[in-house]
Amino acid sequence: MSPAPMGANEKLALKRDEIRGCIEEIGIIPTIRESSPVDALFAAESVQGGGIPIVEVTMTMPGALKVLLALANSDTDLIVGAGSVLDVEMARHCVDAGAMFLTSAGFDREIVDFAAEQEMVVIPGAMTPTEVMAAWKARPDFIRVCPCSQVGGSSHIRALKESFPHLPLIAAGGINQQTAADYFRAGASAISLGGGLLPRDAIELRQEKRILELARRFRMIARQNRVGKSSN
Repeated sequence: MSPAPMGANEKLALKRDEIRGCIEEIGIIPTIRESSPVDALFAAESVQGGGIPIVEVTMTMPGALKVLLALANSDTDLIVGAGSVLDVEMARHCVDAGAMFLTSAGFDREIVDFAAEQEMVVIPGAMTPTEVMAAWKARPDFIRVCPCSQVGGSSHIRALKESFPHLPLIAAGGINQQTAADYFRAGASAISLGGGLLPRDAIELRQEKRILELARRFRMIARQNRVGKSSN
């Protein structure tokens, strides 16, 4: 018999290392950045149905906190994070709404320190080696490298891993089915996916089966191509 879905209180009680472990195991963080809360909820439910129990709700979308709250309180095992967090005040609102991890496009030491106080996963953004070094000194869980596709794609991840072989990097920005495997082979611990996993027309037309198939394909790509991970 399958275990019962977690309630909101149980999900919020998940430890930092458990959430970090789930991100490492799945290797995919879907980014929810839709034009309405209804579309966002459909997107989150669809990717979870496709075997990806993690979503990041971007704070730049309309009604983001309401979406975050609804997903955090849903009777599912979904791990819900907040993306594009700009400052500590926004981070507090996200935590109050039920966020289980925080991500940002750049590095803000105060956000990382706040997440540490809350004992939650935090993923700051960085691009250059100098930024990566500065971010890692704050002791986050991962570093988000974005936007990858505009600055060399997977070759940029490979170059960073040559200098920082033990740092867990999450590649983000413009990744699709054709390029995802390259990022894993370059050493990315995980990839962040937006339109490549959640095409706008698939959301608008409620093409759940299409999203389920995309999720399945990306899961397979992750399993087969991550460096040091089993392909089983």
